[in-house]
Amino acid sequence: MAHIELNNDAPGILGLMHYRPETAGPLNALAEVLLRGDSTLTRGERELIAAYVSNRNECRFCERSHAAFAAAQLDEGMTLVDQVRADLDSAPVSAKMRALLHIAGAVQRSGRDVTDKHIAAARDAGATDVEIHDTVLIAAAFCMYNRYVDGLAATTPDDPAMYEAVAENLIKTGYQRLT
Repeated sequence: MAHIELNNDAPGILGLMHYRPETAGPLNALAEVLLRGDSTLTRGERELIAAYVSNRNECRFCERSHAAFAAAQLDEGMTLVDQVRADLDSAPVSAKMRALLHIAGAVQRSGRDVTDKHIAAARDAGATDVEIHDTVLIAAAFCMYNRYVDGLAATTPDDPAMYEAVAENLIKTGYQRLT
């Protein structure tokens, strides 16, 4: 049960967005740009960054949501998402993606944990400055989203089918249509 009365039954961040639509607009606009806007990183890769950070933050709603969103947009599906969550260093991702996920993990701990070594590894693996920028911003934004959801104790369903259904809708309509 949420810490506040939301006056709706929507799960996770969806319930919070229905409660305060005036804050939902900017939050969804940010997610739309970061996760679905023009980028040299695929939508699946960007969702994987969101899922990875949410997993590290132990935000079950966001982790499950973005894992489903990533899986639906990656050829390797949930198998790859699970491998990244279990052990990033042995997961079958590109060197560039691994380096970007390491940056995201550093941001999750503290923005100051991102080092010149992280950046050099990403560049050596072929990451552009825009990809590094967007990885840092996705990670930082998901720390905020995760704390928003967990700070208000939003409902977290256990049924994977619910997250898969939302993923199908999201892929078709985007974040701005979630509320």
